[in-house]
Amino acid sequence: MTEGTRDSQLALGCHLSVAQGFASMGQTALSIGATTFAFFTRNPRGGNAKPADEKDMAALRSLMQENGFGKLVAHAPYTMNLCSAKPDVVDFGRRAMAEDLRRLELLPNNYYNFHPGSHVGQGAQAGVALICQALDEVLAPGFATTVLLETMAGKGSEVGRTFEELQQILEGCACGDQLGVCLDTCHVWDGGYDVRDDLDGVLAEFDRVIGLDRLKALHLNDSKNPLGAHKDRHEKIGEGHIGLEAFGRIVRDPRLASLPMILETPNELDGYRQEIALLREAARTKEA
Repeated sequence: MTEGTRDSQLALGCHLSVAQGFASMGQTALSIGATTFAFFTRNPRGGNAKPADEKDMAALRSLMQENGFGKLVAHAPYTMNLCSAKPDVVDFGRRAMAEDLRRLELLPNNYYNFHPGSHVGQGAQAGVALICQALDEVLAPGFATTVLLETMAGKGSEVGRTFEELQQILEGCACGDQLGVCLDTCHVWDGGYDVRDDLDGVLAEFDRVIGLDRLKALHLNDSKNPLGAHKDRHEKIGEGHIGLEAFGRIVRDPRLASLPMILETPNELDGYRQEIALLREAARTKEA
């Protein structure tokens, strides 16, 4: 890949609102220079999802094909906790995921990202087991959506704070071939993985424990916290402890450049437009 084409092939985007529909999200993405995006499948705090509009979703599929979009990264609600100690919370998570995946069949071959959950005192191993049970109940053979486990920062009793915990889920599910991982740069940094000064080492560790073939998407977020803080506070690209140079290395890395990259920084649309342009420029710039 030449320096002049590397940035144009990056699938960069951000979270967009689904309030005006799917085709509208695609048009908004194009207006800010994005070639992918993320969206919540329902209110981030839970509740029911809107009925699927097949014509609207078909219009988005056409727009994506015409404009060379990368894969989309749908996001489950934050209230989903497949390893809660409360049966009603687990039941909501299973029902919501099943509904979301059926709806996403109208946007096939994309991704569905979720936070593995918090074991709330039951212990990490119990949490892993509950997550595996839920995924095996929900995922049906033939689903055209790949479900992604998100790397977590390790605050509280979060499951997924280490690559090892994610691998236990991947190995523990009968449906493991339908699963992948979304790596969040703020989360792994806050979790103790040094993507600023040792990106090669972090990717080598990911490959050793999980396998880079399982890495399907990135959340690009700087961090307000120092390495290993376990706090999960996102910052704008280049304004946090990870820094712009590190994100330049990330977007230039051939192991990552083909993955959809979603910004979750504290921005409005114009801020995302600027960050997308900044990252495309960084992809064209050789490191000194």
